[in-house]
Amino acid sequence: MLDDIKKRGYIKVGISLGGMPMGGRDRRNEPLGYDYEVAKLLAKKMGVEMRITDIYGDARVSLLVSGQIDLVIGNMTITEKRAEVIDFTDPYFKTGLRVIYQKDQNINSLADLNGKKVVAGRGTSGATFIAKNVPDAELVYTENFAPNGVLLLKQRRVDAGIEDSSMADYVANQMNSLNIMPGVFEAGEVAMAIRKGQPEYKFYLNEFIADYIASGEYAKNIKMWWGKDKKIPELRR
Repeated sequence: MLDDIKKRGYIKVGISLGGMPMGGRDRRNEPLGYDYEVAKLLAKKMGVEMRITDIYGDARVSLLVSGQIDLVIGNMTITEKRAEVIDFTDPYFKTGLRVIYQKDQNINSLADLNGKKVVAGRGTSGATFIAKNVPDAELVYTENFAPNGVLLLKQRRVDAGIEDSSMADYVANQMNSLNIMPGVFEAGEVAMAIRKGQPEYKFYLNEFIADYIASGEYAKNIKMWWGKDKKIPELRR
């Protein structure tokens, strides 16, 4: 795969552009965000052009397995279930799940979500978590948490939402009508994803990630999107 990418001169990368600060678009509709910066560095190292497909939820796996993209750098948490179908690299980010809710709702714990409408991205770890741990919550699925799920929260059509901490913190800070539940649930590691059976490609990507962390680009990228006072999560190597 690595030789094929270099020979053709471009890499097809799946990035979730539906939720800042991991991925989004500027006023000119150009991509930006943490994952986009990582992908740019990788394409530069490979010496190839980057072609982006905006992906989210279940599509991250299906588009990868079908060969429509070469790589996912799309805020994808490592899980055993996903690892049965695709291969993960070493982590390049660390996250967890957070719950945001309408301030006028009496929600202080997961149990308080029972009977409430909770928005989550279809096929995401957040949706799985709520289904397992709060079975009496009414899950409202969206293909993209942002902007679709965020819009539902803004319009008060749902009581709460669950999403990766990176996006949940960002949304809660942007909307005065929302509170964020204390604590992070199911802290996890975010990695790149590739199709199975590509050991050389995986080794190359792991080497890139090791250099990304050691060079200071990792800390630089974190501070770019979460602020200079953001604590840099330690990643396993």
